[in-house]
Amino acid sequence: MTKRALPAHVYDKKGVLYFQRRGWPTARIKAEAGTPEFALEYAALLNGARLAPEATARTFSALTADYIRSQRYRKLAPRTAKDYDKVLIWVKDKIGHLPVERMQRKDVIRARDANSDKARFASYIVQVLRILFEHAQDIGWVETGKNPAKGVGLIKADTVPREPWPADKIDAFRERADGHTLLVFELCLGTGQRIGDVLKMRWSDIEGDGINVTQGKTQARLWVPFTPRLRAVLSATPKRGVTICAHGRGKPLSYRAAAQRIMAVRKEIGAENYDIHGLRYAAAAEMAAAGCSDELIAAVTGHTTVAMVRKYAGPARQKVRAIEAQERRK
Repeated sequence: MTKRALPAHVYDKKGVLYFQRRGWPTARIKAEAGTPEFALEYAALLNGARLAPEATARTFSALTADYIRSQRYRKLAPRTAKDYDKVLIWVKDKIGHLPVERMQRKDVIRARDANSDKARFASYIVQVLRILFEHAQDIGWVETGKNPAKGVGLIKADTVPREPWPADKIDAFRERADGHTLLVFELCLGTGQRIGDVLKMRWSDIEGDGINVTQGKTQARLWVPFTPRLRAVLSATPKRGVTICAHGRGKPLSYRAAAQRIMAVRKEIGAENYDIHGLRYAAAAEMAAAGCSDELIAAVTGHTTVAMVRKYAGPARQKVRAIEAQERRK
């Protein structure tokens, strides 16, 4: 690449890029010119990165390693830690060599926008950087209150909002599904739990006329009573293994296998727009339509915030109230 194609103070020496500025120490640029990572690294150098030897030790790689050793990280639910790990790997790979204290708000936005084609991941970058800077404050690496990721907006995925399963599709699924597929379906709908937690349910978790659940995402511990339909399906299910959802000689049913079975029936009944997680929405919607309060719904679903309960139950509750309101007009 010619010098004219490179930004100010950047030079190509036998295929290796260097940042050289009068009165500043020379620094090698690891990223390839023209990439979002190059722009981020270049901005950090212009902001004064590597000027002070004591600052270079406090890099994002070092901060990430310290965070992973902290109680803050160890207390994360396995599902959350798995999501964070993807970003932590990105941090070490892309900006690990950069000093923490030099990052600015514009750099966070640049990193987010460089990954905007993957909306969920881009938003996680902002969220994890926000947490890393909170940790940096805790250990004295940056001044209290310095958090360039705080307040940076997330990217909303351009997807169709998830909808709860309508009653006619639920009835159609029950008519078409075989025993094992119907079991997964009724466990998701009857307990209102995530598919990952449903597949981990064991026969030994059943207590009385309900089941004990420890949610993988939140670690919330619940006891959820059975619905009449779920009770009937469980009674007709042979115990083939430790987990309730099992196949063959008792081997636990995997998420992939469960998803494939559910999708096969969804295609038969024209319910491709309603996924497995939509059954959790449907459970909340059924309770809302029955007049349950946010607290009662959360007692089953395990939601920890009122906002999430209302997100799941809001449309069904609005419909019930609208019917009541129109009836009163008569």
